This record gives sequence, structure tokens and C-alpha cells, in this order.
Amino acid sequence: MTSGPLLKNIIRFAVPVMFSSLLQILFNAADTVIVGKFAGERALAAVGATGSLIFMLTSLFNGTAIGANVIVSHNIGANNPVRTEKAVHTSICVAFISGVILTTIGMVFAPRLLRLMNTPEAFIDLSVLYMRIYFIGTISMLVYNFGSAILRSKGDTRRPLIFLSIAGVLNVLLNLLMVIVLKMSVAGVAIATVVSQTISAILTVRALVKDDDVTHLDLKKLLIDKPSLKELLRIGIPAGLQGVVFAISNVVVQSSINSFNSTSIVAGNAAGANIESFVYIGCASFSNACVTFMSQNMGARRYDRLLKVFGLTMVLTAVTAGGLSLLVFLNGRSLLGLYTDSALAVDAGMTRTTYVALWLFLNGILDIFVSSLRGMGYSMSPTVIMIAGICGFRLGWLWTVFRTYRTLETIYLCFPLSWIITSVIEGIMFVVAFRKVRLLSDIQGS
Repeated sequence: MTSGPLLKNIIRFAVPVMFSSLLQILFNAADTVIVGKFAGERALAAVGATGSLIFMLTSLFNGTAIGANVIVSHNIGANNPVRTEKAVHTSICVAFISGVILTTIGMVFAPRLLRLMNTPEAFIDLSVLYMRIYFIGTISMLVYNFGSAILRSKGDTRRPLIFLSIAGVLNVLLNLLMVIVLKMSVAGVAIATVVSQTISAILTVRALVKDDDVTHLDLKKLLIDKPSLKELLRIGIPAGLQGVVFAISNVVVQSSINSFNSTSIVAGNAAGANIESFVYIGCASFSNACVTFMSQNMGARRYDRLLKVFGLTMVLTAVTAGGLSLLVFLNGRSLLGLYTDSALAVDAGMTRTTYVALWLFLNGILDIFVSSLRGMGYSMSPTVIMIAGICGFRLGWLWTVFRTYRTLETIYLCFPLSWIITSVIEGIMFVVAFRKVRLLSDIQGS
């Protein structure tokens, strides 16, 4: 990461991450397809209505895993094994404690939160059931996310892919058993998710325990190191807040969609959102590479490589995500037909695909700006910009424009507009931050 050929190594890093994301999305899509085809439109709408709420509740804690990636990568780049070891053990402790907190929140507040989102009474009982079972597995989810972030910090993206593959295949098999054979509907899908997440967490912890390098995990040494915790939270909490900001705006979007009081619209939106996940593969994989390569090169004081990392990941993201966006749009109706047989639901899903999925590469460009800033040690500033540009704009749009023009198209238009506006501001912030780093490089060089 700090001395080899950048393009080759970025691609070698990102491709396993891309396949990991693809598998995860395929397995999630299998959940949605199975519940939609074999449990009905009501069950599909029930699961879909929880998506933005679950994302909101998990975002803060999942985002903190970015802090684990950054501090471990930075210490590896700086060749500091003692600080690396403390960062690893602190990260796993934070993952477990966060999981306990998140499980409690999800179990207790699921009904109240779903009602605040105007979830239709036709399926709110199924949504509550799904959420309560799902949140039993959040400890395992966070342990896997933090553990895989540690593995990625040293360039190991292969094993997280393998672990996810094993857990995902198990998830699909359990879905088929519980939904089709045992007729457990949304409860079966949730149980399958919990079991698969637990397996992936166990495999990840086992790998860290068996590793004999600087990221070795000794379960007897699981203690929180205060300096590591402070640095992890300094990077991770703003990153998590960014996810929460996205999620809050998406919850308001979901509430606006629910306000049409149409099971078909909610189901179509759920299917469309699931398909968008395939497009986002082209964004997430290279933004992961960006933050990791930036962090290691900052730790190694290889400031001359930062702009190259930024440029390469930006081009790779735009090309990959742009191509996937177009592919999904051109095959939108066929893809939506895999999720539901309802023509009205397919029409609603296609509306979302036209206004959101087709333009998702803009989100990828935004992510590279933010990942670059975090890799250089800036975390709060890009988060503040995200709060204003994403959450602020979308909420203002829905509370003003949507109230005047109550259509699905009006709701979905806030996505690409918010990406464009926020990218411009984050781009200016990146230029300012890079100039400061270059000035530091000149001072150290002299």
C-alpha cells in the first residue's frame, strides 16, 4: 500500500471487497425474493418497511468500524506494533459493547419507531416481529464488521469474502427451509439472518486469534485502551453520524412513501432499493480501498501518493458504478419482476430505479471525497458537510416541495440533487485539506 504499484494494488484490494458486497447483496436479495414470492406482497412490504429504520439504528455503530480501519491501518503504516495490538483489542471490545446497546434499542423501541414512520397497519405487526428477531443478531453483525475492518486494514480482503460466502450460503438455505417448507414468513427470514451473522462473526474472530502478526487477537487481552478508544471514536463517531444522517433522511423518505398508504408502492420501493444495492458495489469497494490506502500512506508519511490514490479510486468508482447504474436501469423491469408479480409494485420500483439507481454513481463520487478526507485524518468536517448537504437538503425538500407536488417522482428526485450539492462542497474541502498536507510534506522535506 505504501510502496507498490497503486493501480494494481487498489484493484487487488477492491475486487474481493466488491465480491463480498456482491455476495452480501445477493444473499439479502434472496431474502427479499423468497419472502416476496413465497410469503406474499404483505410480507415483502413488512420487511421492506424496516430497511431504512434498521439502517438508521445500525449506522452509528457500523460507521464506527471505519474508525477501527483507520487507526489500525495508520499504526501498521507507521510500523508501530504495540499501538496496533492495542487498537485491535479495543476495536473488538467496542464492537461487542455496541452490539449489546443496539440489541436493547431495537428490541424495546421497534413498535414505537415503526408507528412514527407511518408504517401501514396492514403489515406493521409483521414488521415489528421481523425487527425484534433481527436485532438479536446485531452483536454478531458488529463483531464481523469490526473484525473484517481489522483484516482489511492490513490488505486482507480475501478471508472476509470467504467468511461471508459461507454465512451467506447458509442464510439462503435457511430461508428456503423456514419460509417455503416451515411457512415461517418474515420470522423465518429474520432467524436465518441472525444465524448466518453469528457464523460470520465466529469465523472472523477465529481468523484474528490464529493470526500471528501485529493484528493477532488474544481473547485474554480484551481490554479497552483509552488512547486507542479516543482515536477510534474521533474518526468513527463522525463516520457513524454520517450514516445516521443518511438513514434519518431515508427514514423520512420511507415515511413519505408510506403516506401513500399503498402496499404495492411500499413493496415496489423495497424491491427497487434492494436492486440499488448491486449498483452501490461499485461505490463501496473503492471507497474502502481509498480510506485504507490513504490511512497507511499517511502513517508512513508517503504524502506523495495521496493524490494518486484519490485520482485512481475516483475514476474506478465513476466507471464501475456508472456502468452498473446503466445496466440496472436498462434491465429494471425484468429485475423487479424477480421480486414481485404485482404490476403496480413493479411500476413503483421502476420509478425509483429511474430517479435513484440510474444516478447512484454520484453517490460513489461523494464517497471518494469523504473517504479521502477520513484517510487523511479529517472526520468531523466532512460529517458536518454531509449533515447539511444530505440530511438538511432532503428534509427541506420533502417538507416543502413534496408537500406541494405529492408524487413518487418528487420524493426520489431529492437523492441525485443532494449528491450533487454535497459533492461540490466536499470537493472544496478536499482541496483545502490536501493543500495543508502538501504544506506539511514540504516542511518535513526541508
